[in-house]
Order: sequence, then C-alpha cells, then structure tokens
Amino acid sequence: MPERYYGIRHHGPGSARAVIRALEEQRPDILLVEGPPEADELIPWVADDRLQPPVALLGYAADNPRRAAFWPFAVFSPEWQAISWAVANGVPVRFFDLPFAHRLTSRKPDAEPAPEEPGEIPADEGPAPGPPEPVLRPVDPIGELAAAAGYDDPERWWEDVVEHRRAPAFEAIEEAMTEVRNGALEEPYDLVREAHMRTVLRQERRNHKEIAVVCGAWHVPALRAKFTAAHDAALLKAGRRRGKVRFTWVPWTYGRLASWQGYGAGVNSPGWYHHLFTTTDEVVPRWLVAAAGVLRDEGVDTSSAHVIEAIRLAEALATMRGRPLAGLAEVTDAAGAVLCEGDDLRLQLIGRRLVVGERLGEVPDGVPTVPLARDLEARQRAARLKPSALDRALDLDLRKDTDLARSHLLHQLRCLDVPWGEPDERRGSTGTFREEWSLRWQPEFSIRLVEASGFGTTVVAAATAQVTAAVAKATTLAEVTAQLETCLLADLPAARPAVLRALDARAAEDADVTHLMAAIPALARTVRYGDVRRSDVAAVAAVVRGLLARVHAALPPAASALSDEAATALRDHIDAVHTAVALLGDEAERTRWLDTLTALAVRDDLHGLLAGRLTRLLHDAGRLTADEAGRRLGRALTAGVPAATGGAWVEGFLAGGGLLLMHDDALLSLVDDWLAAIPPDAFTEVLPLLRRTFGTFATGERRGIGQRVAGGGTATRTTTAVLDRETATLSLPTLSTLLGRRIE
Repeated sequence: MPERYYGIRHHGPGSARAVIRALEEQRPDILLVEGPPEADELIPWVADDRLQPPVALLGYAADNPRRAAFWPFAVFSPEWQAISWAVANGVPVRFFDLPFAHRLTSRKPDAEPAPEEPGEIPADEGPAPGPPEPVLRPVDPIGELAAAAGYDDPERWWEDVVEHRRAPAFEAIEEAMTEVRNGALEEPYDLVREAHMRTVLRQERRNHKEIAVVCGAWHVPALRAKFTAAHDAALLKAGRRRGKVRFTWVPWTYGRLASWQGYGAGVNSPGWYHHLFTTTDEVVPRWLVAAAGVLRDEGVDTSSAHVIEAIRLAEALATMRGRPLAGLAEVTDAAGAVLCEGDDLRLQLIGRRLVVGERLGEVPDGVPTVPLARDLEARQRAARLKPSALDRALDLDLRKDTDLARSHLLHQLRCLDVPWGEPDERRGSTGTFREEWSLRWQPEFSIRLVEASGFGTTVVAAATAQVTAAVAKATTLAEVTAQLETCLLADLPAARPAVLRALDARAAEDADVTHLMAAIPALARTVRYGDVRRSDVAAVAAVVRGLLARVHAALPPAASALSDEAATALRDHIDAVHTAVALLGDEAERTRWLDTLTALAVRDDLHGLLAGRLTRLLHDAGRLTADEAGRRLGRALTAGVPAATGGAWVEGFLAGGGLLLMHDDALLSLVDDWLAAIPPDAFTEVLPLLRRTFGTFATGERRGIGQRVAGGGTATRTTTAVLDRETATLSLPTLSTLLGRRIE
C-alpha cells in the first residue's frame, strides 16, 4: 500500500510520541489528518511560535455564526504533533475529513452524531457554556478492549498498554479496532465521513507515493476496506449541499478539553497528559514535586520528606496492582494519603490545578478572524489586560485613565454577552470611585464575538448597536433606565440619544407609580457618578427631576388600602428612592421627598409596615425626634391595635438595624412591654414577622439587645434603674425565641 495508517487516540500523549517516531521513519510525501478541509489555509500558522496550544479551530456558518463548532488541540494531541512535524519538515499537509459545510447543511439539530475526536464540539445551542450532551457511538471501542483485557477502567487500560509504552503499537491497535468493529452496529454518519476520506485517499494516490494518514483508530479498518469509488460516491451524493463557512484559530483551555465538560473526545486529566508528554524522565517524582508546590502556594506545610514518601507509596501501589508504572490513580492515591494527609479539599485543589489544569492557549496577531475580535485584541493590549483561564481579581480606580478604560471595555463586552469580567457585588464596589471585578476568559466567548460582529466592526460600535436594539425592545420603564445606566458604565455616548427618547416616551405612557419609582435608582446612580466617569449627565438629571415630581403626586393615593404583599413591594420602592434621592445631593429634591413622606406617614389608612418604615426614615433624616418616634411606636403597640398590625409596624420601623433598641431605653421598653402583653393565641401569628425583623440585625446588635434585656447593661447606659427581676424573668423565654439565643 502506498500509505500508512496511524490510528490514534485523540489527545493521547503516547499516540503523539508514536506518531512522531513513525513519521521520522516513513518520511511521507504528504500527510493527511482527520479534520475540516476548509481549515487547510490555517495550517501554516502552526509554524508560528506565537500559536501556543491549547488552541482550537473555530468553524462557523458565514450566514449564521451560531452554527459553529470547535476542533481543539493540545500540545500532546497526536494531530498537533503530526502537523507540527510536517510543517517543520516541509511536508504538505491537508485535512481530509468530511467538509464542515456539508455537516452544517445535512444534519438536524435533534440528530447530532457523536463529536469525533478531536473533531467538532457543536455550538448549535448558542452562547451557553459547553456543548450539548453528545450522542455516543453504538459501541465504546476502548471500553470493549479494556473489558476484554480484564480492566474495569478503560483509562487505566489505555495508560498501561499505550501511554506507558515507548514503541509504536499502530498495528496492534488497528487489529484490535478491526475486531471491535466486526459485527458492531455502525453510526451512519461515520460511514459518510469514511466514504469521503477514502475518496480523498484515491485522489492523493495519483500524485504521491508515500502517504501518511493520522486519524482516529476507529476509522482505520474502514479506510483499509475495499470499497469502490462508486459505492463511496453514492453515500456522499445523498443530501450533499454546500454552504459558506469560515475558520479561525482561537485560544482553548484544558478545563474545556476535559471530558466532564461534555466533549465526547475529551480526556479526564489533560494536565496529567501534558505532564506525561513534556516530561522525559522521573515522571512520578516531578509530578509529586509539582503537587507539593501547589499545596505550598496555599500555605500548606509540605516537606521534601512528604514527597519522598509519596513517591515510594505510588511505586508500591503500582507493583501491588500489577501495573508497569505508576499511573494517575497511584500518584493521586499517594498524594492524598501523604501530601494531603487525607484531606479531600487539598486533593481537589491538586486535581483542579494539576490533573485538569487551567492552561490557556495563545493565538498570534494576523490570524484571520472577524474585525470585532481584532479590535478587542487591540483594546486588550491598550488596557494591559491579558485573557487568562484562571480567575483573576481586578481592582479599578476610576479616577485613573487606564482603569477607567478597563472599566469601559469590560462593561462594553457585557453588552455583547461576553462577560469576561463579572462585577464583584459582594464587596460593594459598584457605583463608587472603585470597581472590583472577577475576570476569567472562556473559549465560547470567541463564538459570541463572531455573533456580535454583525452589529459592528469595533467593540464600541457593536455595543452601541446592541444597546439601541435592546431599548427598542424594552417594554418597561425600568428596562430603559437600566440601558441608560449601561450607556454611562460602558461609555456609549452614541446610544444615549435613542435611550433618552425611549425614556421620555415610556415615562409619559406609564402611570404606575411603582414603575416610576423603579426607574429612579438607576438614573440617580447615573447622575451621581457621572463626574467620576467624566460623562455629561445634565439631560439625565432633568429626567430624574421630572420622574420625582410625578412620584410626589402619585405616591399618596397609591399607598391606600394595600395588601401585605403590595405594602412590602411599595416599602422596597420607597427605600430605593430614598437612597437614590440622597445620592443626587440636591437639597431641594431631598426636602420635597421628605415632605411627601411626612404627609404620608400620618395617614390613618396606611399599612402598618409602611407607617413603621416611614417613621424610621423620617427619624433617621432628622424630621422626627426620638420622643416623637417613640410616641408613634407606642400608639402602634397599644392594646387596642391588633397584634399583626403592631408586628408589621415594628418590622417596618426596625428593618435594617437594631441600634435604636440598643441605645434608646424608652423604645426598647415599649417593644418589651408590647411583647409581654401579646395574648398567646396572637403571639403565634406575630412571631414570623418578628423573627424576620430581628434576623436582619447584626450579630453584635442582637447580642447587645439581649444583654440589655437580661439586665447586663451597656457602656452607653447613663441612668440607674431599679430592676424588677421577677417581672423581667417573665419576658426571657419570649426574647430568647425572638433573638435565637438562650437568655438566663
């Protein structure tokens, strides 16, 4: 035969080493590799040292980028090593799998075949992380061979017979695959692919004497089979259609290569396979030294003695299990027992950092791609932000030009559904001079950039178009104001006129006061922090004033005869607007808002939750003295008021903090007396409200209140009172229940 077949396991380091040795021996005239032929023009980039695996070929339909797929390569992938060898030695290379365009137009989404290693990871489901669950072949060849050899773990069998061998075993693997395929059910799509591969082989035999074929071992028996050209042409003719597709190189990660991400050709331990391929001697000792380094980086004391004992244990386990060399199972067991001292969390850390790894590949400038992706690369360089597969914390000071540019870029990408950065809301940095982000680059962002390229050729243009389109589809006033805030955060001045027009239109049409109130906080943040971001917010400030004027007029009638659920919702809106008005820094607006709350708080038909909340807001704002607040609380907690109403009033008044009760003996006494006077049958009804209220207090506040009730006193007490311990004891069980701690 004028060709030699090298049946490999995709992403197998043993197969990669064997392929290199075989190619050196054969010195072929041409190399055929399983892969999409439309990507042939990208093969020369493998010679560029800046193309660092793991990387992937990204193919997508020109008219619908959501129809896309990846072909990943790692440094230990046999295909990558074969292509690298051919490019370095001047040997022509071409992919000879079924064209991707044929696959896109001949398959139905509900009948996806199994992704073929290292072949496509379909992205038909859009931007969701990871591919859909693949449809598996009728038979698992490696599993069948492992079972025949008496192994219960296919990965362990493959390691023993292939990865730990230094000599090529292509003939033996081909013979084994032939036996597995004999009598097994066939995947119809595989038959079409193999017919195309045989067709390409016939063409190349006319021009080359020495042909090297690198493909999945499963296909070798079918490529050697004596099928006629007419037979293959008939298979290919049915349903063949063409569509325009495009390809590019994109960075990939080992995390995405792992089989647990849903990739049918993935491997459980890409980091371990990387180590096997790149380490020529002392494989086990070097691995355990690296594992010890991971633990030391996390502050875990790990000595050289630990490493030595772990090496001995791994080798002993391999001997006991009858394995030629210690494999991943042995080094993992040894690391868990010795380095991690049985701690599963430490072992999981080693698994994440080493066994899987989070290596991110690199793609050089100049690789054909969409203009939007190229603009993003330039923006990343200008902002000195390098994509990484590892989580990275980023603290920005918006008063600095570089940090402001970084913030704009991250917000613009979020407009494009490329959340490279997620705001760290836990640290409360959003909307101040500082922003804190968590950054992590995901491979699927490449597809989203392709999809967004239809909106513009630059990040700013595409983000502007996306915001404008979102505003046109917005149905509520709050949605429009959220987009206006996005214009500020992402620095999209070109989108602002359209957003403001939509805001005016929605505000004029919407008569629901809760909708108006929901729109104000985002606008207030825009006005308050516009100076930090150096944006002109005068037009936004005018809109806020107009909305507040409408709220002042519409709020009093909207607060009448409310259910418990409606009162809770309105309370939340009032809190949000109260905070927003404070952000504005406009004393006139603050006075008008407090006047509205003052008039509303004295109404007899006001729900208890709202009455209590308004009293607290006015007290904190200095509109009510402590004595007046105490009198209102006392009226709400009198014997004639239903316990549920009094409980709602207390919930509204105390929500958000218990410092008032800690430092005001009169208020604490009122609450204490009211609790003691609640009839047993009514107490059960009130208890959930009170538990919810007291549960929001800080631990120190609850402790301080408990100490005062228990008679311990605090440093803030300035008067001496005679304590009736017998009477106080009666309230202790009730307060113990409310505060969640035993009081004696």
